[in-house]
Amino acid sequence: MTSFQSVEGLDVRLDDAGVLRLRLDRPEKRNAIDDVMMDGLIDALDAAGTDDGVRVVVVGGSGNDFCAGADIVARNTTASATPRRARTGSIQRRLPVQAHRLIPTVCSVQVPVVCAVRGWAAGIGFQLALAADITIAADDAQFWEPFSQRGFTPDSGATWLLPRRVGDVRARELLLLGRKLDGREAVAWGAIHRSVAEPELDAAVEAVVAQLASGPTVALGLTKWLLHTGSGLSLAEHLSNEAFAMELSSRSDDFREGLAAFKERREPRFEGQ
Repeated sequence: MTSFQSVEGLDVRLDDAGVLRLRLDRPEKRNAIDDVMMDGLIDALDAAGTDDGVRVVVVGGSGNDFCAGADIVARNTTASATPRRARTGSIQRRLPVQAHRLIPTVCSVQVPVVCAVRGWAAGIGFQLALAADITIAADDAQFWEPFSQRGFTPDSGATWLLPRRVGDVRARELLLLGRKLDGREAVAWGAIHRSVAEPELDAAVEAVVAQLASGPTVALGLTKWLLHTGSGLSLAEHLSNEAFAMELSSRSDDFREGLAAFKERREPRFEGQ
């Protein structure tokens, strides 16, 4: 099994149930993601994809907020907090190995990813919620794409994820007009999966996590892969992938357990193998 490591601003913990918990831990900055946290998230998710002990990943935040976006102030100051001018091409070099690597990894890692959102989910925080397999938010959470109000263009997959989740018209309202959505509106728009009263958030997330952590991990991971890749393929190509996934999943121990449980008229006891 992989030895998962916390980094400054990101608490990383794998529990005995196979739940990898990634907690953004800069509450004084509303959990804005700096470069160290970004690298830590990518490393943890990469490792989760190859660690047979991981059955589900949960991403949450410390304090009152999920994530206020990328910490661009920290990126453009020195240790003495003196503003510095970035070298030409800095953004073009950074994005492919940071935010533009993180979001595809969330989408493609072959274990379910759950996001728990309270307070602000802005910029890349919103994109994490969009990319996750299941996102549950507090009713009063605030989802916001701040780009047009800050004078720059969207990143971290916003212009790819939003049209696919909420449709092109609503994506334009969010990205061009900067409309904010609370948790209930985000559910109604199809951006996230469920919202609950804030005091109920942790319990609602843990119920979903427990279901996924006790599920057929191989089949769930391959189903996620099919959903992620299917929109860019022809029907024939996609059906070929379905046959491949069926071949793999039917060789798993969990498949055999599922058949046995069906024959014996009992609930299956999946081990994630």
